[in-house]
Amino acid sequence: MSGVVRAAWRLGAAAARGQVRRPLSQAATGGAEGSPGGAEGSGGGSGSREAVERLVREHPVVVFMKGSPAQPLCGFSNAVVQILRLHGVEDYRAHDVLQDPDLRQGIKNYSNWPTIPQVYLNGEFVGGCDILLQMHQNGDLVEELKKLGIRSALLDAEKDQDKK
Repeated sequence: MSGVVRAAWRLGAAAARGQVRRPLSQAATGGAEGSPGGAEGSGGGSGSREAVERLVREHPVVVFMKGSPAQPLCGFSNAVVQILRLHGVEDYRAHDVLQDPDLRQGIKNYSNWPTIPQVYLNGEFVGGCDILLQMHQNGDLVEELKKLGIRSALLDAEKDQDKK
């Protein structure tokens, strides 16, 4: 457990220095297509249940975090980014809750989970850093990703190790 977290911290520091390639994920920015708070009728602000529902369903893998995948602003958000990176998951939607206090509270209300980061797979709430780390350790994350049509890079790494 602590080895993954330590590795995540080291990789996060390297990313902050620009030494790790940037993931393809997108951090939410104001005014972007599909961003929260648009005038799409039934919703209200970015923290409304409808707006949050749209965000969690916009992509198979969605993360609400502090900062962005390129620059996480807390250790737990960094650990989630690194776990996803270990599995080769780079195509996901990331939303920086520090940029939008309404979204930050709205996602907590939506999931009934008090902390950030929060991870959603196929529109379903999975949990935070601790849950994702546990899923990574016990192999459940590989299986959940497979259900989404995502092959974990760890499976390929295991094959390479078996060849040696």
